[in-house]
Amino acid sequence: MTDALTGHFDIAILLPCYNEAMTIAGVVRGFREALPGARVYVYDNNSTDGTALQAMLAGALVMRERRQGKGHVVRRMFADIEADVYIMADGDGTYAPQDAEELVRTLLTERADMVVGTRRGVHADAGRQGHAAGNRLFNFLYRTMFAPDFTDIFSGYRAFSRRFVKSFPAVSGGFEIETEMSVHASLLKLPVCEIELDYGRRPEGSHSKLSTFKDGARILWMFAMLMKETRPFAFFGLISSAFMATSLVFMAPVLVAYFQTGLVERMPTWVFSLVLMLVSLLIFTAGLILDSVSRARAEQLRIHYMSLPASAHAAEPAQVPARPVKTERRRTKAA
Repeated sequence: MTDALTGHFDIAILLPCYNEAMTIAGVVRGFREALPGARVYVYDNNSTDGTALQAMLAGALVMRERRQGKGHVVRRMFADIEADVYIMADGDGTYAPQDAEELVRTLLTERADMVVGTRRGVHADAGRQGHAAGNRLFNFLYRTMFAPDFTDIFSGYRAFSRRFVKSFPAVSGGFEIETEMSVHASLLKLPVCEIELDYGRRPEGSHSKLSTFKDGARILWMFAMLMKETRPFAFFGLISSAFMATSLVFMAPVLVAYFQTGLVERMPTWVFSLVLMLVSLLIFTAGLILDSVSRARAEQLRIHYMSLPASAHAAEPAQVPARPVKTERRRTKAA
């Protein structure tokens, strides 16, 4: 069944790596066994431990990206590789290559543009308590600020259509790239799915490259920037409301005294409150204008997405092979 699947579609497996020599060979071999017809690409991001050599010996096509950061690697991968279906995973061995077939099958049968392999048990084994708390916080913020489309925005195990890959701008430089992918899908209202998969442990001696506070701050900053770009009315509306509330706090006692005595006793405070009110109105107006610009930009992105061919060969994909009857062990959620 796997041979039939890979025989119909050109599948590329993309593995961004930084100092993963301990695990990358096993990951590459696992994907080559799971999807024999797929091409496995390892993008080495300035590793110093022999990651590139280990990947090459395991049979991967090894490329190099010298700009440090996962976002830079993903941008390079998406620009370089042509395929019908893309699978992105990490090189640390925490994602099972055997689940790749299910990701591809779901992408094709649901006619989705992105399938996210949500991590079962990630909160119990996130490396550190700070990572687990950050996962909960940022997933909650995403659902509040953008859309309830995803339950695990930081999962690195995903399958993409060609349309998604070639329409994704990828401006992030680091680990916030997964957040940008999720916002891109929500902004263009692309069909997406989630599948709950097992999340493995890193082997002894392998360490996470994610910094709880440094990368957490960068992701929070990316949340703010993405909200400014995609929901400017809400973003600037919040800032405008803060200025207006401050203005009213300073304005209230001056107005009370005026109605009691008929005099403006605190002229500097009154002038300051009026300035804050004017700033609030200016920010609100800017939010209204930028909201129209953002809508036009989203329409252009959608038109560009629709203009892209569904496959690398600009042909209608072949019929997806039927799935064998078996006991379902995953939860599938269509967005």
